[in-house]
Amino acid sequence: MKQNRNFCIIAHIDHGKSTLSDRLIQATKTVADRDMREQLLDSMDIERERGITIKMQAVRMDYKANDGNDYILNLIDTPGHVDFSYEVSRSLAACEGALLLVDAAQGIEAQTMANFYLALEHDLEIIPVVNKIDLPAADPDRILAEIEQSFGIPKEECLLCSAKTGQGIEDILEAVIKKVPKPKDSTSEQLKALIYDASYDDYRGVINYVRVFDGVIKKGQKIRLMASKKKVDILECGYFKPKMTPSESINRGGVGYIITGLKSIKDARVGDTVTEDNNPIKEPLAGYQIAKPMVFCGLYPVDTDEYKVLGEALEKLQLNDASLTFETESSQALGFGYRCGFLGLLHMEIIQERIQREFNIEIVVTAPNVTYKVSLNNGDSFNMENPNQYPEVTHIDTIYEPCMGLSVIAPNEYISTIIELVKESRGEFENSEIIDSSRQVLTFEIPLNELITQFFDKLKSRTKGYASMDYWYKDHKPADLVKVDMLINGDMVDALSFIAHRKKASPLARNLAIKLKDIIPRQMFEVAVQGSIGAKVISRETIKAMRKNVTAKCYGGDISRKRKLLEKQKAGKKKMKQIGSVQIPKEAFLSVLKASE
Repeated sequence: MKQNRNFCIIAHIDHGKSTLSDRLIQATKTVADRDMREQLLDSMDIERERGITIKMQAVRMDYKANDGNDYILNLIDTPGHVDFSYEVSRSLAACEGALLLVDAAQGIEAQTMANFYLALEHDLEIIPVVNKIDLPAADPDRILAEIEQSFGIPKEECLLCSAKTGQGIEDILEAVIKKVPKPKDSTSEQLKALIYDASYDDYRGVINYVRVFDGVIKKGQKIRLMASKKKVDILECGYFKPKMTPSESINRGGVGYIITGLKSIKDARVGDTVTEDNNPIKEPLAGYQIAKPMVFCGLYPVDTDEYKVLGEALEKLQLNDASLTFETESSQALGFGYRCGFLGLLHMEIIQERIQREFNIEIVVTAPNVTYKVSLNNGDSFNMENPNQYPEVTHIDTIYEPCMGLSVIAPNEYISTIIELVKESRGEFENSEIIDSSRQVLTFEIPLNELITQFFDKLKSRTKGYASMDYWYKDHKPADLVKVDMLINGDMVDALSFIAHRKKASPLARNLAIKLKDIIPRQMFEVAVQGSIGAKVISRETIKAMRKNVTAKCYGGDISRKRKLLEKQKAGKKKMKQIGSVQIPKEAFLSVLKASE
């Protein structure tokens, strides 16, 4: 146990975490050169295609240090995007130290600061590493000064490296051994292990990833899962090298996996405590805080027969991604589906793509929205996650919307542009801090509803990609929110209803009406597409009727003959409009409801 070191790599997105993991694996000869490839720990196709890490991955490395001793290094590579910060927080609970990676050209970004404070909360030993020093634009001296000013860590304690070329890798390994504390000693022989992650295999069932704090996990041992109260035998246990490598035991302070043959996902949750059945501990480990979903949307199978298959797919993904939440719902237009909660828009996009790729299910994704708190006149209150839950206006006392703290790091020349963008999005400026002579950190408060509607894209385009942002939940605040219903020929379509701020309701309804006008096929009668707040119509577009030329057979004679035919046609269309119904094709919902648009 004294030779064990558990550490993770944390950084802003695209600062070189996966590349550094590759070099550390190569330097310790954990994987043969012929089996080596870029982004070795990123096992999903979607991760490799996008060049981002979505799932944290563990690997055990054996290293002979300069002091002549052999050490076991357990490394966890973490994602960088803010939407996957729950993965980062879970990995920190399984470690004693963290390598904080900073790009030598870009410097400290929003997520760098967020991850630094997250590691501080978990009381980890933090080793700052300035990466990409081989780049022509690299300025290590400026970055070291930034680290000293922002984090209070002396520049002498920071390491310089290039994960691409391998420069400085040995210094990092030696620093991990010297600075990262060994796992805490304990006199207890009772087994105490934390499930920090899990995955599902169709043949072997649930595979739990564990960090052992006390005792030893052995093959064939009878264990108890404290939260689910399940008693099972360990069929296989082992380490990640980086592939799953079976072993007879996982010792105290180690990180590995266990296979128990459990098939039900609910029986082996992430955050549960593993203990021995014959000699159990009294108190379980603290586990993890439940992640709060920030963005909600509906997932519906294109083929309604796949409703149950989609539910099973979401259950399997939830085991692999504990921050995903879902419950059943139904829509008048789309049939049965699931209402899912995500940590952000990228998280939503990744889950959607994984369902289509891994389970081969075609799905419709409705426009994202957030949870509002509604306080009624009679003193009751409830959480409104769907526009269809909007109560009668006369019963509402106050509606509260979720507000987020937003920090943006950007060059000085874009400060006014950013403040203007946030004001457009109903945000409020709070304060600013100077990082160095050319950059500042701006802090705002902004409604989550505005943050999920392409705010990030607008920020990147207006700052030419130089700004980086991070956000966190602050509070629910009162807001003047209204429900906008879309009416097709006077009939309300529930799947197209949305909640918006009163000031922004009209333009949003107008845009949706224009889109529907282009998509809904023309009928034999005129069709009105309207947006309304209660009984008040706030936008209207008209789909013109298809018109037959009934006067074509009149090749002369009195005008009254033509007029008579036109009047007869007009009366017929009027009657048809009253009794006719518009069948909205599913393609219309697909194109209108797609979150990307």
